Amino acid sequence: MYGYGGRALTIDVGSGRQTVEAVEAGFARTYLGGNGFAVKFCYDRIPAGIDPFDPRNLVVFCTGPVTESPIPGNSRGCMGGKSPLNGLFFDSTYGGRFPGAQRHTGFDAIILAGAAAEPVYVVVDEQGATLKSAKDLWGKRTLEAAQTILGLEGQDGDVMSIGPAGENRVRFSSLAHYWKNREGIAARGGLAAVLGSKNVKALVVRGKQKPEFANAEALKGLVAEMREPLKTGTFNLHTYGTPNLVKSINTMGGLGFFNNRMECSPDAEQVGAERYREEFRQKDTTCNKCSVACGKTFEVKAGEYAGTVWKMPEYESIYALGPMCGNLDPASLIKAEELCDQLGLDTISMGVTIAFAMECVERGFLTERQVGMPLRWGDHRAINRLIEMTARREGFGDVLADGSARMAAALGPEAQKLTYAVKGLEIAGHSARALKGMSIGYATGTRGGSHHDTRPVPQYSPDFDRRSPDGKAAFAVRSQDFAAVGDSLIMCRFTTERGGYGVFLNDNYVRMVNAATGWGLDLAELTRIGERIVNLERAFNCREGISRKDDTLPWRVQHEPIPEGPSKGMYCPPEELDRMLDQYYDLRGWTRDGIPTPERLTALDLAAAIPA
Repeated sequence: MYGYGGRALTIDVGSGRQTVEAVEAGFARTYLGGNGFAVKFCYDRIPAGIDPFDPRNLVVFCTGPVTESPIPGNSRGCMGGKSPLNGLFFDSTYGGRFPGAQRHTGFDAIILAGAAAEPVYVVVDEQGATLKSAKDLWGKRTLEAAQTILGLEGQDGDVMSIGPAGENRVRFSSLAHYWKNREGIAARGGLAAVLGSKNVKALVVRGKQKPEFANAEALKGLVAEMREPLKTGTFNLHTYGTPNLVKSINTMGGLGFFNNRMECSPDAEQVGAERYREEFRQKDTTCNKCSVACGKTFEVKAGEYAGTVWKMPEYESIYALGPMCGNLDPASLIKAEELCDQLGLDTISMGVTIAFAMECVERGFLTERQVGMPLRWGDHRAINRLIEMTARREGFGDVLADGSARMAAALGPEAQKLTYAVKGLEIAGHSARALKGMSIGYATGTRGGSHHDTRPVPQYSPDFDRRSPDGKAAFAVRSQDFAAVGDSLIMCRFTTERGGYGVFLNDNYVRMVNAATGWGLDLAELTRIGERIVNLERAFNCREGISRKDDTLPWRVQHEPIPEGPSKGMYCPPEELDRMLDQYYDLRGWTRDGIPTPERLTALDLAAAIPA
């Protein structure tokens, strides 16, 4: 099998039992890899209705058919499981070098099941898995844990580690991977907390099995064709990294401030790319074998955060821990990024949850006595203190650790109107009001408030009509199918969307898959793979009770127009959302209640997912 190791490894971390099974060619062509493999294993093996912290939940680490190929941006891994934040199927991708190292083990999927009696870390090589005690690592931050493990296991391996937040089952805790040239963070959905519930501190991978591709020359030829488009399309990412989005999104009127009460500010560039590059940039960093080098290491040289040297806060971190909280102190955001990465916290959910708490205090739904400290807009010291408290579930951090939706449910219906989340997942930094494609995209996306289901990038194009709901259901369908394929290949969206390959599935992706695998599929089949994966994700979630009632948007998005700026007056009223939902369900072949029909599932070779 070209493009694959051809094996999947399952480890019960409680009993130590492990099984190796073949990844057959038919299975690979049906689910592709990455995201597709993860949802298939999870659908088949996670019993419906279990608590995400039940030992029967899984955490599945997957590679794809172009991992370790010549294609730039291929060093991406995908992990999946049942999320403790929203109880749904969730997958999260990450970069660095770890995905290539997993490819060298020959295992396309590494599946962790069960729960260990005491803390362990799992070492996987070409022969299988070994469980080792992590009692001395429990409580350590992610970087120290990774460095300690590499000191024990040797530098030829790569480590994904949870931090104190995952150990304490913070529902939006993250994993971190450190390599000399780039960090990789699997942030959203709280799968690190699932590992924490299994007493698994880290996964280590190492091996020497080299991947084989059906037509390596064709892959190189595709890379050569895209060399100039990649260089041109990713110039700003190479120069500034993702903070480059702060200015453009604020200028468009879609950057959330003060828990999304407003969506632009003349002061936004205080945390913009130019200032960060001029004052803090130390060096560029890059994932393995990628020329874009969108990562940066920042150093704070003055002020109360002087001496902080850490990875650049990505745009999403800036948005959530910065403007959403009224915080425009750039150095504090570097420190906040370090705290979240080291403690193991998703910066988006962390920041948006704090922003929600700030507005609740302002409106009297929470008291400062309940919080344990004054909590005002822009107070970066309080933000960073709450990050640490959340990771340890200390004081009010224990409330924050369950996410904004659970906190709002406890505070009552008026507080619930202030949340900025869909299906329990805090919304990313691409406006649900100013981008109509994101309105329907967030509402219907598998994960909820994630920008990795329906993609924002095409909507920032000057020729894209972001204001009208017309055609946006079709856009969401097409974008979600594209994203499912991309996360199954597994490819970096920066190199595909901005590097000339395309923002939707097209013949470039067909050529890529065929050159890697030798299959000879066409665009229709590749699109069908994406559709199949999305439908299986939906079937998983419907099994957990999801239907039209859950395909909704925050109260503020539906009832409060943007008050000022270039997107003034934009929102998504309930009747508009209902129309888009009807159109979306019809295009998907689902019922008007959002349930995949037996006919559609059968047509997609998913008959096994039809409810009994």
